[in-house]
Parts: sequence; structure tokens; C-alpha cells
Amino acid sequence: MVRSLKKGFYVNPKIEKKVQDMVSSWDKKVIKTWDRACQITPDMLWFTFAVHNWKQFVSVYITEDMMGHRLGEFVPTRTFRGHPF
Repeated sequence: MVRSLKKGFYVNPKIEKKVQDMVSSWDKKVIKTWDRACQITPDMLWFTFAVHNWKQFVSVYITEDMMGHRLGEFVPTRTFRGHPF
């Protein structure tokens, strides 16, 4: 189900604070997160996030096309090994 536009984006306050600190200091570090449900906002553009896929951290570089989507959409949790014969 889609979140109401009246409520705005769901962003974890800790991630939002880390992004704001990096914007103010002009720093480009990788932000590690386990929060796959966090939506991508315009402040997060051009940063790299390390999103956990329940086994390891996968790097995701945020671009304009990803805005409005969730971080977990770009990190698959399962490995596709082909169809069985």
C-alpha cells in the first residue's frame, strides 16, 4: 500500500541527520543502514548508501531516477541461480 502524500516521505530520523551533517560539511562518506524501508528524498541525491541485504552490505549510489523509491528496492535479498530444468 502506498503512503499518503499528505504525510510525506518516510525517512528514518537517524539517516536524515547523517545526510544533513554530510551536506553541511561537504563530506562524501558511505552511509551504512539497515533501514530498507526508508524512502529516497532530494537531500540524498549523489550520496552512496551501504544497504544491508540480510547477509552483507551492498553499495547503492543514489541518482535522480531513484527519488521516491525505497532503499531496499535496489538491493536484492535473494540470489537468482537460474531456472531448474
